[in-house]
Amino acid sequence: MQSPLLSRSRAPAFLALSYDTKAAAALIFPIAVVLAAVAAFPIVYSFYTSFFNLKLSRPNRAPFVWFDNYVDILGSEIFWVAVGRTAEFTLISVSGIMILALLVALLLNEAFRGRRFLAAVLLVPWAIPTVANGLMWKWIYDAGFGALNGVLFQLGLIDKYVIWLGDPAKTMALVANAYIWRGVPLASILLLVTMKSIPEDLYRAAKVDGANVLRRFLHITLPSLRPGFMMVLIFEGMLAIRHFDLFYVLTQGGPGDITHVAAWQVYVESFVKLSFGTGSALAYIMALATFGIAYVVIRTLGRNV
Repeated sequence: MQSPLLSRSRAPAFLALSYDTKAAAALIFPIAVVLAAVAAFPIVYSFYTSFFNLKLSRPNRAPFVWFDNYVDILGSEIFWVAVGRTAEFTLISVSGIMILALLVALLLNEAFRGRRFLAAVLLVPWAIPTVANGLMWKWIYDAGFGALNGVLFQLGLIDKYVIWLGDPAKTMALVANAYIWRGVPLASILLLVTMKSIPEDLYRAAKVDGANVLRRFLHITLPSLRPGFMMVLIFEGMLAIRHFDLFYVLTQGGPGDITHVAAWQVYVESFVKLSFGTGSALAYIMALATFGIAYVVIRTLGRNV
């Protein structure tokens, strides 16, 4: 005869859970199903699609090609040009965001009248949707009635209106400027939160030792901001690498191929050429590269944090 203890141990694990745990699982289950349907399934299906030569111009003929899409992309000169453009945009954007965010965080860390109001106003650019942000900067850069031309002309810095987004030498920096304007607020808050966690005793001890403002900044503030800088670098870097919205609104990948970044190539392959197999493979290459860079940054900067 089987003992009651043995039969109880063989009972389903779910039945052995407490009432609160079962209730929590029942409430989470519908959300998990929705997330699996709208997030997990498209990710898995796009990976599956990347192994086929699938084009919507001939949807009934989609041969299984294994890793040929990946090999073709990595051997394409256009892809490596796009990687270079993406690296340029990421470097300009993330560097600008980190520098400006540090200056803003230092300002908000000081005690002055209206600081809370300024911190609230600072979040307005971040709250603006990306497409709306792109349209706003498109009007600012406009060659006919843009505010940038108007201000510079009134100040006498230019003698005629400039076609800003038509100049290959300036276009990437102008797109990065629009990205930086929206990215600085959140990065500033992250650095400010990290700055607030620095013990005041360190600054008092440094003052007693005769350290001036610059030395206190270099030897206390900057080293203590390492976790905040790491968060900003990873978050903004991942967003910049796969950023698409501003390039679509402002430049359409032009002029020429100056703003032909990797995310734009995914769009071209998938929705212009209708080559969903190649587009999916390119998207997964971008994803793996992004996670690889984030891993390297975390392993490098995350030591002793």
